[in-house]
Amino acid sequence: MADLKPILLVEDNPNDIELTLAALEQSQLANAIVICRDGAEALDYLQRRGIYDRPDVSDPAVVLLDLKLPKVDGLEVLATVKGDPRTRAIPVVMLTSSREESDLVRSYELGVNAFVVKPVGFKEFFDAIQDLGVFWAVLNEPPPHRGGWPSNT
Repeated sequence: MADLKPILLVEDNPNDIELTLAALEQSQLANAIVICRDGAEALDYLQRRGIYDRPDVSDPAVVLLDLKLPKVDGLEVLATVKGDPRTRAIPVVMLTSSREESDLVRSYELGVNAFVVKPVGFKEFFDAIQDLGVFWAVLNEPPPHRGGWPSNT
């Protein structure tokens, strides 16, 4: 299944990374998971810069994006992704602990595809991640590739 697009997880909290990986693994998704621990690294990945300027790097099936990140915050990453014709069709799910209405409103203004508040409980968080992974990696039908980066599928 080499043609499956990866899931890009942009998260700086090691506990949330571990839990997210466990939930996605439990979903039995065959998609690779790429982890970026700050917003700058996520933009490098999405724009094929630095260590990600390689032919084996492909657009993700979905970006699971934390809001509060070091270097470049999630809203800036979202604005860059949705403002670039090469990346704007990539689904972005804001996965955050923020319950601030302003974060929700701003995310949708910038073009986020979904805004999910991280549940506090272990089981609820686990279930939410499994549902997100299955929906975006399996059930969602992405648009056909249109210009920009060559498709690596």
